Amino acid sequence: MDRKIEYSKRVTIKIGTNLLSMGSGINLDFLEDIARQIAQLRSRGVEVLLVSSGAIGMGAGELGITEKVTSIPLRQACASIGQPLLMHHYREIFRRRDIIISQILLTREILDNRQSYLNLQNSVETLLQMGVMPVFNENDSVSTAEIGSAFGDNDTLSALIASKTDSDLLIILTDIDGLYNKDPTRYDDAVIIPYVEEVTEEVKSWAGTGTGGSTFSTGGMQTKIQAARIASGAGCSSIIAHGRASDILLRLFDGELLGTYFEAKDKMPQRVRWILHTQPSGTIYIDAGAEEAIKKRKSLLPVGVIKVDGVFSKGAVVLINDVAKAVTSLTSEEIRSSIGYSSSDIRIKTGLKGKVLIARPEEIVFLQ
Repeated sequence: MDRKIEYSKRVTIKIGTNLLSMGSGINLDFLEDIARQIAQLRSRGVEVLLVSSGAIGMGAGELGITEKVTSIPLRQACASIGQPLLMHHYREIFRRRDIIISQILLTREILDNRQSYLNLQNSVETLLQMGVMPVFNENDSVSTAEIGSAFGDNDTLSALIASKTDSDLLIILTDIDGLYNKDPTRYDDAVIIPYVEEVTEEVKSWAGTGTGGSTFSTGGMQTKIQAARIASGAGCSSIIAHGRASDILLRLFDGELLGTYFEAKDKMPQRVRWILHTQPSGTIYIDAGAEEAIKKRKSLLPVGVIKVDGVFSKGAVVLINDVAKAVTSLTSEEIRSSIGYSSSDIRIKTGLKGKVLIARPEEIVFLQ
């Protein structure tokens, strides 16, 4: 099997908390080694985007906390303390290799809002053109959702970044060799899976039922498989590999069959990917006739709507039943006021002009 990793020109690398953490601080030897490898990849012409966990763990260490931090306010506090400490180490270590880094803190809202998403895209492209390496993390200190659930974890974040920046390859560095067919800590006959063509239910079952993660991390093998599935839809292949294996990044790019490789699918258009991976602002429930119509690539009209959940504006991404996501052309209030009406009746009733529709076929993306 030829993974063709050596042809990757843009790679997103995710470093897990378990690799960075060491006692109450950061594993500087590990970070130095990863920086050395990244510098060599960049010298080969590879653009690198880094997704780093570890802020909450570093903040907890600074505060002398050794147990798992579950309280949202305390996790936010730990993140706000740990993030500048983490970036200080990154800056110093990469500066010694003449690599300028930038910090990009994200929330789900930034990626879900079309304009801020496009602004982020332009910013990242400018940084890469200038030879700067972006370092991403979730903005945990201001997240109002439970930390680890806004994106799900940094595995999911890394996949979304790989998808939205058109990376060729996503490398998830963790503290296990790759995906096994069963838990290798419990079964001596567990074997590593070197290649996954498609993330099926069987593949998901190999990850077990637990989320895994360490004291300060939230991810496990399930989230890494989900990340690979997201990246695959963007035409981006993925690898789950042991971050402490000697020269792991360089050996992967030299063609060694290490870790678990997930094949990329045909790349979906950027806008389709944005719609598919955006958190829906509400749900529109439609009848069987309307569902059949949109499956035949027809517009969604108010006459087929049964109910609307949530409050959203024009241009929001919404869920349609459990079959699709769509960018709506009407607000939630406009849809509610027009449920069951024909387009001509709606124009008379609401004063709306032109053809009244909720979503055009090109703005509807099916989930399966």
